Amino acid sequence: HDIGKNIVGVVLQCNNYDVVDLGVMVPTAKILDAARKENADIIGLSGLITPSLDEMVYVARELEREGFATPLLIGGATTSKVHTAVKIAPGYKNPVIYVPDASRAVGVASNLLSENAKEKFAAGIRDDYEKVRTAHERGRQTKARQSLDAARANRFKPDWSSFKPERPKILGLTVYDDYDLAELTRYVDWTPFFQTWELAGKYPEILKDPVVGSEAVKLFNEAQAMLQRLIGEKWLTAKAVSGFWPANSIGDDIEIYADEKRSKVIATIHTMRQQMVRDNDRANFALADFVAPKDSGVADYLGGFAVTAGHGVDAKVAEFAKTHDDYASIMLKALADRLAEAFAERLHERVRKELWGYAASEKFSNDDLIAERYRGIRPAPGYPACPDHTEKATLWKLLDAEKNTGVQLTESFAMWPAAAVSGFYFAHPDARYFGVGKIERDQVESLAQRKNMRVPDMERWLASNLNYDPA
Repeated sequence: HDIGKNIVGVVLQCNNYDVVDLGVMVPTAKILDAARKENADIIGLSGLITPSLDEMVYVARELEREGFATPLLIGGATTSKVHTAVKIAPGYKNPVIYVPDASRAVGVASNLLSENAKEKFAAGIRDDYEKVRTAHERGRQTKARQSLDAARANRFKPDWSSFKPERPKILGLTVYDDYDLAELTRYVDWTPFFQTWELAGKYPEILKDPVVGSEAVKLFNEAQAMLQRLIGEKWLTAKAVSGFWPANSIGDDIEIYADEKRSKVIATIHTMRQQMVRDNDRANFALADFVAPKDSGVADYLGGFAVTAGHGVDAKVAEFAKTHDDYASIMLKALADRLAEAFAERLHERVRKELWGYAASEKFSNDDLIAERYRGIRPAPGYPACPDHTEKATLWKLLDAEKNTGVQLTESFAMWPAAAVSGFYFAHPDARYFGVGKIERDQVESLAQRKNMRVPDMERWLASNLNYDPA
């Protein structure tokens, strides 16, 4: 989504900066052309998902190639100071600065545009980033990784002889059209909502915080008022699809079968394995470890889902734009995001209790659900346990997600509408979230071969996970 970008724009405008917003998923050529046309003093890039990291590197190199001298600001959920210093800044000889949140944007812009301060400020950033690069390289050399074969030998090995996976109550797809938004409000996790507005603290304690409490209460009350309006006036439509299929693992992959005969493979989910050197008998996890191996003879299953609460957002934002109501626009997008996450939480609860039914008697409070005290996980492609965004393409085909939810995948595998969540359902009692972390070339080559992709393409999609510099 573009909430963070929009907040930065509003903050800068409130401090008398003229901001030209080019929107989302903007091609590099359009960014450069607009910078020339507007004679921009600063260019800002924001990225939400990992494929955008590589795009930022490309933009910086193109700015250098075309002779720009305009400072470049970097921000967004997937970005970091390390990535900016190590990957982006070396491609552009002019200032490239990571801005961690909107509140810092004005100070950075002021320093860059001050005749008295800009040279000293830019030099300080360059020196700092050089230290970051040195520390990063030192850390990469000292963090031991093992071969993919060794990591596979240290895989997580559940005792499949003592566990019989439950058969889902409903195999195949279930479509949810125009889901009740009022029901979803009971599942909202409000803490990330306040983080969107850069108010630090956990809900509901933040409402009594001595520093930000009064502002948090005001924001929360205004959010509740809009939430009631968007439900009552049906501003948004929530849609979803869930699916369950017979499945078994083969190595690091999960085969999805057409039916219980398990003879026809209709899809293969390719998972990634941790390659860090382990001690204390800890395993090197891959998501495939949580599905019974094919040669075990155990009949297992896998689920998948896609949900959205974003249909209707663009039309309402267009209305707000006519009255220049940026605050209402940002508020609506933030609420749509929270409702989409709440939908994912509610649907997972229904999966455990009804659709798969392996925890029919489960009784948890919303705090328990947020703390993930239940059995099972719902990892999403592009997140730490499943960093490969391209796996969304397989999930979308299995779910017929675009037809059933109206959610499209962009070329970079971002979901549109942006207020959407998708992932897989794993039900094994030992299934847990983990981070794949950095991987070596042997795993990238293995993935490329299994997925029938070129190694350079695989490296591009997994750029932030590589423990080496691609050739």
